[in-house]
Amino acid sequence: MSAQHIESECPLIARPDRTPAALRIALAQVAPHRLPEMEQQKDEAIALAARTRSLGPITQFLETWAVAIEIARTPASAARLRAAVYTARSVDRDDPAWREAMDEIHALQIWARESLTRD
Repeated sequence: MSAQHIESECPLIARPDRTPAALRIALAQVAPHRLPEMEQQKDEAIALAARTRSLGPITQFLETWAVAIEIARTPASAARLRAAVYTARSVDRDDPAWREAMDEIHALQIWARESLTRD
């Protein structure tokens, strides 16, 4: 499946603003099972930002979850990610299918980042 096919598919929700609250609301709609993970990473990012006196960890947190939501809000990309993650966790690293799955995960992340900067 090509990135163009993903782009032509209608997203489940509008793209959220890149704020913690907006991303949390969007995640609750497209992947509610990941909310505890998001909250934990938000707490870690805030703690690291305070320790380092840098907004870098918060910016990275927002970017990471914007990408995750960009993938999850489009059914085709979400399905591709689930399949690739399943394969990556199910086969040995020396199996060529593991590398193919990792390449697919990487390609989806690149597609999502490019989508976020393009629109």
